[in-house]
Amino acid sequence: MDIIQILKEDYQRFPADQTYNIYAPDVFFKDPMNQFQGIERYKKMISFINTWFGEPKLDLHEIQRSGHTIKTRWTLRWTTPLPWRPRIAIPGWSELKLNADELITSHIDYWDCSRLDVLKQHLPF
Repeated sequence: MDIIQILKEDYQRFPADQTYNIYAPDVFFKDPMNQFQGIERYKKMISFINTWFGEPKLDLHEIQRSGHTIKTRWTLRWTTPLPWRPRIAIPGWSELKLNADELITSHIDYWDCSRLDVLKQHLPF
């Protein structure tokens, strides 16, 4: 199956039933909150989102490939488990790098807002 189609399906199901075999074992991941290497750490991060965030959803707006680079544009949404249950939205984009075997070796997420903007969404006023 084509990696673009797999990614589209993973975005629709996120964070459940992700296709981890499209990632290299030593995949590098970075976003504004995390930076690490390895598929096992990546799986743990997805599991954390699935466990602690309410109703997580990853809306894919755009996906395009150029050579060994895939860029996606998305909005990540969830409900934070606070008494007032704020609904959080982070718009952003990802840059995925592929190796010769079509495995993702690098996954870097960029947010279109600051970490402070995300924090402010959690405030009840």
